[in-house]
Amino acid sequence: MDFNLLKELCKIHAPSGNEVAMKNFVLEYVETHSSKWKNSPEVFHGEDLQDCIILKFGKPRTAVFAHMDSVGFTVRYQDQLVPIGGPKAKSGYRLVGRDSMGPIECELLENDGNVFYKFPRGIDRGTELTFKPDFRETDDYVQSCYLDNRLGVFNALQLAATLEDGVIVFSCWEEHGGGSVPYLAKMINEKWGVRQALISDITWVTDGVLHGQGVAISMRDRNIPRRAFVERVIEVAFKSGIDYQLEVEGAGSSDGRELQLSPYPFDWCFVGAPEDHVHSPDEKVHKHDILTMIALYKELMKHL
Repeated sequence: MDFNLLKELCKIHAPSGNEVAMKNFVLEYVETHSSKWKNSPEVFHGEDLQDCIILKFGKPRTAVFAHMDSVGFTVRYQDQLVPIGGPKAKSGYRLVGRDSMGPIECELLENDGNVFYKFPRGIDRGTELTFKPDFRETDDYVQSCYLDNRLGVFNALQLAATLEDGVIVFSCWEEHGGGSVPYLAKMINEKWGVRQALISDITWVTDGVLHGQGVAISMRDRNIPRRAFVERVIEVAFKSGIDYQLEVEGAGSSDGRELQLSPYPFDWCFVGAPEDHVHSPDEKVHKHDILTMIALYKELMKHL
């Protein structure tokens, strides 16, 4: 598989709260490529959706949620940084951004839990800094900052090329507590009656979920989805013959949490490739797990 699109996605500056560059990239991608897809979607965006996007195909039963934002840092006062979401902070990491005086590439400094930047001049307060992209590819792995969740977006765009019936939702703010999913859920439920969802996001490599063993189907994280729906997802995966792993965790969260807390009766399940070095410049995912993620989403959207 060609991963150049994923490489481009990982370069885009889109920390939580400033997803507009990702929004514009996805909209341009859809406009350029959708004429070659099996079905051209209805595209919904604009002020009512803030920086989110909804693609509607045919007669949807199931939605796929992929968040567009990333972790990062906000410049505070003097040389201080405050985190956006939960980024790893290690002295020596390279950060990039732009303020009123131009482009920035600086060094992160960590001291006893406090985070600072090292740069020859002061940076405008409120400036967002993100990890400097460095996309690496071997025979077996891809490695870069922001595979979480540019890989989820990549998966959704691969799915879009063959999707007949379904909704693809590109959401915002997930890394910093969410906020967009409630109104997105309201729209797709009230407009099309959609009440089940798959979360196209990236999970962790752990002692029970390993590189190269297939996409992870999460039976629970900090939140517990309805068991009946999760079992339907597992049944489709089992019948498909596609490699998958079952994940059981007590921590972590996703857009699924907001669906579960919404006033709408959504069933949901997190289905995503596992990565190592989470929320760092060196996130690492096995290519087999990416390919099985894409393949399983295509099966799930046919059968759920």
